[in-house]
Amino acid sequence: MTGAALVLGRTGGRADGRTGRTSGQTPTLGPDVFARRIERLQEELKTRKFDLLVAEPGTNFQYFTGYNPGRSERLILLMVPAAGAPALVCPSFEVERIKRNSAIKDVRGWEEQENPWGLVRKVGGEMKPPRHNGVAAIEPTTSYQSFLRLEDRLSTWKFVDGGPVTERLRIIKAPEEIALIRRAIAATEAAIAATFAQLAVGMSERDVAQLLSREMASRGSPGGGLVQFGPSSALPHGGPSAGRLARETVVLIDAGSRIEGYTSDITRTIWFGDAPADEFKKVYNLVHDAQTAAMQAGKPFTTQCQDLDRLARKTITDGGYGEYFTHRLGHGMGMDGHEPPYLVEGNDTRLEPGMVFTIEPGIYQLGKFGVRIEDDCVMGETGIEVMSRRPAKL
Repeated sequence: MTGAALVLGRTGGRADGRTGRTSGQTPTLGPDVFARRIERLQEELKTRKFDLLVAEPGTNFQYFTGYNPGRSERLILLMVPAAGAPALVCPSFEVERIKRNSAIKDVRGWEEQENPWGLVRKVGGEMKPPRHNGVAAIEPTTSYQSFLRLEDRLSTWKFVDGGPVTERLRIIKAPEEIALIRRAIAATEAAIAATFAQLAVGMSERDVAQLLSREMASRGSPGGGLVQFGPSSALPHGGPSAGRLARETVVLIDAGSRIEGYTSDITRTIWFGDAPADEFKKVYNLVHDAQTAAMQAGKPFTTQCQDLDRLARKTITDGGYGEYFTHRLGHGMGMDGHEPPYLVEGNDTRLEPGMVFTIEPGIYQLGKFGVRIEDDCVMGETGIEVMSRRPAKL
């Protein structure tokens, strides 16, 4: 069987799930989406008895505003109170750009000769609760230097980790978010299939990686991925090697692309040649069985993340290859390629409808070859839906 034939063989995933979305550099999703996100954020702050969230540019900043202007030595800071309108502090010459691209209406500028933290102090004073010191949640990627200045300028505030706030809001994907993830998945699958169809003896891993990126870009979903031949495929995160592609060998592609800020993450492993080796078929089918075991077991509000990891790991261990499954079963994805929830031993988080994650068991035999099959899933109302199209067993 040729590589192209392997990648085109499909089996369906389970049904039930919700659909999804988010934004890229401009709020193309519409102001209503970001208004709802701010409302949900304020509800979460009140539930936790926090009075404010502060965030520098990054993924969470973009999630709430529809725009990520990037970080530099010039301060840009989003401030969202538990009650009232959010405000965004930025250099004065950036005010117009940020107003045009973000969903935040109150954008306040500081002049180049000014200390921007004076303006932060002023805005913080306006947002402080009237009868007690405020509690401010700090977005978890905020720089240490900014944290020190917040403590200094907002001295009457208590600062806490905002990670649980943003994680809770982003871990459940809305229908519009899942819709964008589905589009990214479709583009990635098509790009991987087109890349496999163009494999030729003598190509390098770097050649194929560049071809993959071009295929993604041509579909309006920029991205890229790992390409690994033969023994290189036994390194879960291997980089380009000097080897050239020969027939009758393993080719692994782990790829992801973006649509309006939302990602996909798919791995396909094929045999490039005419007759897959018996051991390759055995290992491939065992990895496929482990993936199936996890996909069929998930139930909303009941299944813990670690339960799926255990099931897949048991399948591979029972097949005699347990020592070669060396990483967690999967990870969440959305605006970030890797985000909660993580399917790993010790994570007792229960999967809920709207959670999006990969299921990607693998077997890696150093010096020989590796096999990984990775598909993108969403927890639905009754079970796991596989959003990508699974390859068939051999």
